[in-house]
Amino acid sequence: MLQYILLALPVIFLVVSVYYAYKSVALGKKTRKTAVIRQIASFAIVATFCLVTSMVAMAADPAETAVAAGSGDLNKGISMVAAALATGISGIGGGIAVGGAAPAAIGATSEDPKAFGKALIFVALGEGVALYGLLVSILIISNAG
Repeated sequence: MLQYILLALPVIFLVVSVYYAYKSVALGKKTRKTAVIRQIASFAIVATFCLVTSMVAMAADPAETAVAAGSGDLNKGISMVAAALATGISGIGGGIAVGGAAPAAIGATSEDPKAFGKALIFVALGEGVALYGLLVSILIISNAG
């Protein structure tokens, strides 16, 4: 039972921080930029906590942890984190690229319908960044196991 509570603590912390950030921006206490910076900081704190506690648990008794986790290979766990970061960061980058290119493509298409093909290429290039990150994470996962 204690395991489930410990697993739920980071999620609860992140949900509470998102709620606090939303309320503070809605009430005008904080700017959106400050709220985003605080969200990134809280995510970094939770990610660091989760990584450090798992490494400490692995170092405390590797044989017992290996039986409990199903695998004692720390490199496999870190490669999974690397795969998640590759997918997540490339997804964020692709979202930023598409978020800038798509409105410009819509505007160009509304002025000149012949520009649709050219504008679509720029939107697809932004999505390609996310696909490359996904492919890298698939390669990391396939080489980890």
